[in-house]
Amino acid sequence: MSDKADALVIFGATGDLAKIETFPALVGLVKRGILDVPVVGVAKSGWGLEQFRDYATASLKLNNMDPTDPAAVKMLSLLRYVDGDLGDEATYQAMSDQVGAGQQVLFYMEVPAQLFGRIAEGIAAVGRARGARVMVEKPFGTDLASSRQLNDTMHRYFAEEAIFRVDDWLAFDPVENVLFVRFANTVIEPVLNRNYVSSIQITMAEAFDVADRGRFYDRTGAIRDVLQNHMLQVLATVLAEPPPGSHLKSWRDAKHQVVAALSPLTPEHTVRGQYEGYLDVDGVDPKSTVETYVAVRLMADTWRWAGVPIVIRAGKCLPVTATEITITFKAPPQDVFGIEPMVPEDQLRFRIWPETAVSMTLHGKKPGAGFEPQPEQMAFAERPGADIRPYDRLIGAALDGDRWLFARQDTVEAAWEIVDPVLGDVVPVHPYARGSWGPKEADRLLADRDTWYDPAG
Repeated sequence: MSDKADALVIFGATGDLAKIETFPALVGLVKRGILDVPVVGVAKSGWGLEQFRDYATASLKLNNMDPTDPAAVKMLSLLRYVDGDLGDEATYQAMSDQVGAGQQVLFYMEVPAQLFGRIAEGIAAVGRARGARVMVEKPFGTDLASSRQLNDTMHRYFAEEAIFRVDDWLAFDPVENVLFVRFANTVIEPVLNRNYVSSIQITMAEAFDVADRGRFYDRTGAIRDVLQNHMLQVLATVLAEPPPGSHLKSWRDAKHQVVAALSPLTPEHTVRGQYEGYLDVDGVDPKSTVETYVAVRLMADTWRWAGVPIVIRAGKCLPVTATEITITFKAPPQDVFGIEPMVPEDQLRFRIWPETAVSMTLHGKKPGAGFEPQPEQMAFAERPGADIRPYDRLIGAALDGDRWLFARQDTVEAAWEIVDPVLGDVVPVHPYARGSWGPKEADRLLADRDTWYDPAG
């Protein structure tokens, strides 16, 4: 039997995620020849099939896509719709009827995590759990205990290998580019270790505020929203050992090993901040201590990375919107040219957002008398536009049964173990001005001679 799914069911198919990401991704899948099975939307909107197709058409227009394009027309023709309450058994029977003869169904839960258990129960009750797989959106819990409870609930109905946990950053082309640059270039991988690297930094800067997401954000904060998932997954892509053999099937094993080796955070190595004006946002508690900025210092207890300081910062209302990884190499062991204190440190930088970029900064001699280092940058950059949408990659991979782009239970729990000690108000929150680089207290996390490397605007 093929591992390819023969039907796709989307719970929460009339929500914002479907409007912004899912329907455009489905068109891309049709265009690439990956999607040619019934797509059953399930929601409670009081709609029929035609209204659901109209909603999908509006989604395509919102995303500047032509609904008369042949791929869009075919995608719309694949749509089916079930209108019903997710607490009603009849909804699941109607869904099963729409699936028909499908034996390997992909269920995509675009709903809050508290509904995962009820939906899984409903799928099983109509005999559709066997041979199926399920995609679930982050967050995978709100702390270690709730994450484990959520996993226990899902495992009552689905085996771990049938659960595809979505972190859209894992499908970003620039994140895949980090992986590719590491393992496709002989000159790069041999120097990525404690013998040559003095520090690693990751900055995820957002120039915008929480806007109309105040109620959600005030229950979440930067640690839960981006550090525990996106940033630790990006870091794992930088640190993990090469997968054995000529395939990526064991890549999730490699990432788990390195995440499990990261030291749990302590208050000493954590700084939280809150931008000025956050308390005035609609839906935010006027006395809220939720962080809109977090900076942490980590260490990896592995042979390759032992002793190398790792700092991550992420925040809103910073000067630019950009995410970069900066790997700084050690200075030469001897000052042959007598240029102290200007002995250069070379860098390898990866731009993750808003475009793909890789640059290597080396040092040459500044023209003229004497010896003065001059930085020279070798760069590759690719502007966005032609890249496959992340949800196109994710849904396509799940339809094919390809798991390497998805988070695994043990890695998710290992990530929660890292951040659990500093959740809540264990660490004080410091105010910072809009448009600044966050609270100055974050500077104490840096290693000697290090500075924060700000991504270009």
